[in-house]
Amino acid sequence: MPVRWEQIVVDAEDAHRLARWWAEALGYQIVHEAPDEVEIRRTPDELPGLLFTPVPDAKTVKNRLHIDLRPDDQEAEVERLVNMGARLADVGQRDVGWVVLADPEGNEFCVLSSRKDQ
Repeated sequence: MPVRWEQIVVDAEDAHRLARWWAEALGYQIVHEAPDEVEIRRTPDELPGLLFTPVPDAKTVKNRLHIDLRPDDQEAEVERLVNMGARLADVGQRDVGWVVLADPEGNEFCVLSSRKDQ
């Protein structure tokens, strides 16, 4: 039986706020919003999506799963995301070709260098 990747679920203290932040960061749109969840996708019919669900506790440790973004211009994208509320994060990376950021609730993600820079 075939399987299809539907979404990644993100626990959040404020699921609605974090979903809107990621929708803006990725150029996605909200495709479903209810009191207990918000889903964003690139387009309404395109999978996978990101589903944000509220949880009562704050994030306390490094993510075990994270998103990697590959922009055309790494420096400009890092600046844009930081201006939106992301912050630089240190997860033990040393001298690497990517930048680790954390979203407004502290979830780490990476901004990779452009493929043309490799």
